[in-house]
Amino acid sequence: MTRKTALVNGQVKMELENQILSHNHSLSVSYFIILGFPNFPQLKYIFFLIILLIYLCTLTGNITISMVIYIDSRLHTCMYFFLANLSILDICYTSVTAPKMLDIFLSDDKSISFSGCMTQLFFLISFGTAEYIILTVMSYDRYVAICKPLQYTVTMSKELCICLATGAWSIGFLVAVPPTTLISNLLFCGSRKINYLFCDITPLLTLSCSDTRITEIVIFLLEIFVCLNCFLLILVSYAYIINTIFKIRSQEGRSKAFSTCGSHLTTVSLFYGVLFCLYMRPISSYSLDQGKFISLIYIGVIPMLNPIIYSLRNKEVKRAMLKVQKEFFFS
Repeated sequence: MTRKTALVNGQVKMELENQILSHNHSLSVSYFIILGFPNFPQLKYIFFLIILLIYLCTLTGNITISMVIYIDSRLHTCMYFFLANLSILDICYTSVTAPKMLDIFLSDDKSISFSGCMTQLFFLISFGTAEYIILTVMSYDRYVAICKPLQYTVTMSKELCICLATGAWSIGFLVAVPPTTLISNLLFCGSRKINYLFCDITPLLTLSCSDTRITEIVIFLLEIFVCLNCFLLILVSYAYIINTIFKIRSQEGRSKAFSTCGSHLTTVSLFYGVLFCLYMRPISSYSLDQGKFISLIYIGVIPMLNPIIYSLRNKEVKRAMLKVQKEFFFS
């Protein structure tokens, strides 16, 4: 009797395991559907034109800044080397999402493959993380230039600049591995519709039927490690910079010192202001509809504004751009 009961129990257990495996297999998805702005179907062509305009302006501005820095030998310094890296990151960051968004608004096919979604997520995190670090490195560069001007050429050597830039890109790719891996292993129940503009962390976690607590904790710790530490380092750098500037006696000297870091400070303020609104809050209090418009500013408007900020507020960049224009049109 005991043996028979054990056999029955074994068969029941095997059937349950097979059901679980079958159930898990049915929950795996091969593609997602990105909805965009489903509440405004009549405005899809307007959204398409807006995103296209932003994307083209972003490409034009950042490519121009990068080319000007490359062509003009007077801009071959650490400050402009990091600015060129920032421009390249802005191009990459926007290009990860904008083409697919344009396709979604223009065509009826709103689908993206599972692997395509995870790839988009990976590069979105990679380029975003690298941008945090480049902005932090740029604040350190300004700290050395203003607080220790006599040591600048020795401290900010060409080798160090290359190492810092390489480190920023490398850390970006490394940091993207854990969240992308964890999210790719989640189960997604029922609906495959991502109520967002692209594959991002929050909408994917919202869509999953798995227990996402471990994934959320890992992502939160990475945010603290990267974003918050970078932000604090920037604050410390500018605390020293402001303290040094106030010690300068002449008004002209203060204005010149402020002008050398004004563009970077404006970019940092925009970047982190939108970042904290978008990501630094619990998933439970997150509004996807509100997040769409904020994310559009974050991935589109800010990369578009960066070249404008640096070209308008930086006399050396303006002079170099005018020089390149004259050589290009009148050669």
